[in-house]
Parts: sequence; C-alpha cells; structure tokens
Amino acid sequence: MKIKKSTLYVTGTPIGNLGDISPRALETLNSVDFIAAEDTRVSLKLLTKFGIKKPLLACRQHNITEISHDIVSRLKNGESCAMVTDAGMPCISDPGAELVDLCRESGVDTEVVPGPCALTSALALSGFSCRRFSFEGFLSVNPRQRKQRLDEIKEYGGLIILYEAPHKLTRTLADLLSSLGDRNIAVCRELTKIHEEVLRGKISEMTAHFEQIPPRGEFVLIIDALVKKEEPTVTAAVAALMAQSLVEQGFKPTDACKTAAKQTKHSKSEVYKEYLKI
Repeated sequence: MKIKKSTLYVTGTPIGNLGDISPRALETLNSVDFIAAEDTRVSLKLLTKFGIKKPLLACRQHNITEISHDIVSRLKNGESCAMVTDAGMPCISDPGAELVDLCRESGVDTEVVPGPCALTSALALSGFSCRRFSFEGFLSVNPRQRKQRLDEIKEYGGLIILYEAPHKLTRTLADLLSSLGDRNIAVCRELTKIHEEVLRGKISEMTAHFEQIPPRGEFVLIIDALVKKEEPTVTAAVAALMAQSLVEQGFKPTDACKTAAKQTKHSKSEVYKEYLKI
C-alpha cells in the first residue's frame, strides 16, 4: 500500500481484541507521517504492541475544532495523517467528523481504512432483523433532553441502538422501560473481549438482572422494533354475525366466537358479548 501525501486516513482499530486489526490498518499506521489519536496513551499501547513508532497528536472532543485546523494545515503542506480513536471507527460516537468535514471543505483528500465497529458487531449478534435501525449513540445525561429524545423515537418502526457506560446502564434501562415499554432487548457487553456476553430478554428482565449483578465493561443496547397492534378489520357486532353464521353451520358458540375473533382481530370476549345480543 502506497501512502499518499496530503491525505487523511480515517482508520479503524480493534474494539477489544487486538487480533482484529487489519494488515491495511497496520501498514497505514506504520507509513503515515503522524497519527491523530483520541487518547494518545491508549493509542500508544496499540502502536507499541505492533512495534510502530510515529508522532502522536491528541485529537479529543474538547480540542477538535482548534486541532483540526492545525492538522489540515499540515496535510496541505504535504504530510499524511491517520486518524484513530480509542476503539473502533472514528466519527461513530467518537471525535473525527469535524476533522473529516474540514478536510473536504479545504480540498484535502480523505480515505477510509475500515475496521471493527461495536455497532455492527452487536447488531450481528443480537439476532434481531436489522433491515431498519436508528443508531442513537449515547443518550444525553440531561434528564429533560434524555426524556425528550426517547419520546421522539418511541414510535420508530425499526431497531434502536444505544451505547452505554456501566455506571449508567441501570438508569438507562429504567428510562427505556418507562418511555418505550417492556420490549425485547439485546444487551451486548465487552464485544470481542474475554468476557464477551450477549443477553436477550425483556427490558424489565435486564433491569432486574443488572440490579442484582453490577454492570461491568462497555455496553451496546439493541431494542427491538415497536410492534403495533393490528386494528380490527370489522366491528365486533359484524364479527358476532360471522360467529352466528358458523353456529348455524354446526359450530359450538364458543368455537364460533373464537374463530370469528381470530379472523377479525377482536378478542373472543368482545365477539361473544355481541353474539349474546343477537
């Protein structure tokens, strides 16, 4: 792989298991002029593991605006840079989007070096249908904003995916139960690491579980899609007439009402109540 001058390489790194780093990512990190890292201490451990020695530049959320201009200036002067986060893909609930945007505005080339991502890894392990999903990242710690966002997405017709830290997990599960109802959920913990775990059940069950067992590690939460109750196709009175017709054909009244209820999406008791009026 030939590294291009004046290019930013958005580079994915392992989310836990160092064996997941790609040969292309290693070659990129080993060939660029410098590396922009979310936390230089974390990235230094990765580089040391693979014998890579490159200048590191801290590129964190609090200094991203200022440091992005410095990086773009260096790129324009012919240097190459790999941008990494502590784990996974930059820009996915991590710093980086502002730097990529500034590069594009400034006419600086950007290339992606794909790598592991907790979002897609958890989605694959959840077992839920993933044809449609909304990635919310970390919910706001502000109670009002948090409640507002949950209210906005509670009617969403696909999966809802969140990241969460262990010390906030039980509170988040309680908020999900209150705002979204007791849906199915997959709680994915420590993906690709020794203690990787995926728990599935109702939100209430997961809440009870982690109240007994203190959460450890980093979490991805995948909440199953909202299942909307089907509306009856006809009125209960019409369903009762259907039941009466079945009775005339030899069905027992209870069986006839049960069949009519199933066909019209009413409850058996609703149909039977109307049947008694006939």
